[in-house]
Amino acid sequence: MLYSESLGDEGATMVFLHGIAGSTRYWRSRIAPLAIDHRLLLDDLLGYGKSPKPWTKYTVDRHVEELYQIVHGQKAITIVGHSFGAIVAIAFCARFPHLVKRLILFSIPYFGDKEGAIKYFSESHLAERYVTTNIAFAALACMVTRWVLRWFLPYVLRDMPPEVVEDLTRHTWRSYTSSLWDGVYGHDLFADADRLDPECGVYCLHGSADTTAPLSGVQKLLSNRSRWKLRILENGDHHPLLRNPQWCLNEIILAMKN
Repeated sequence: MLYSESLGDEGATMVFLHGIAGSTRYWRSRIAPLAIDHRLLLDDLLGYGKSPKPWTKYTVDRHVEELYQIVHGQKAITIVGHSFGAIVAIAFCARFPHLVKRLILFSIPYFGDKEGAIKYFSESHLAERYVTTNIAFAALACMVTRWVLRWFLPYVLRDMPPEVVEDLTRHTWRSYTSSLWDGVYGHDLFADADRLDPECGVYCLHGSADTTAPLSGVQKLLSNRSRWKLRILENGDHHPLLRNPQWCLNEIILAMKN
């Protein structure tokens, strides 16, 4: 069973899904004001945070199955997902449309297909290129980070909150590499988007300077989807919630009213 936290007990239910290498702590302190009028469920995805980390393939379908065990008793939920969590949110809504009223999606990574993702990251700087295009190197980087570099990360990643930096070591190389290759690169996100109920509201929040999930990708995903809404944080990177939490809260509240 996934690790889950609950904030607030009044109003509509909102489910929050973090990205790869995240946890409930990515959201907790930043979305707490929403608990005044909503019931918030914060979940650690399988393989991350305090959730189980089995030796398995971390496909989108597996993540969806685990999430269903947590929320199947809810109705008209809003799923808020960041990065890989946004992919899981779309897939969940495509498979269980009767449970979901709206999606609020931060920084969706969409590259078209595996070849498109590899091609995109092959043009990034050296360290990121090796981690995102070579699965063996990615696994090695996870192990080195977890057992060797963990003590130095807070001093290197000074622009990230301490709890977010700590979470970079709270997964396994298997959960990381499989979520990335099987979940992001190998999953047909476009097909899931086509399966969504037209009545489901979809609100995308994206940084204009996001180099991890380029804006051009989400714009392509939104093409010919007139009911999907896109709001852009100028000069924002892959973490709008960390850089401008008030802007994000305002956008979430606005989406919840529609």
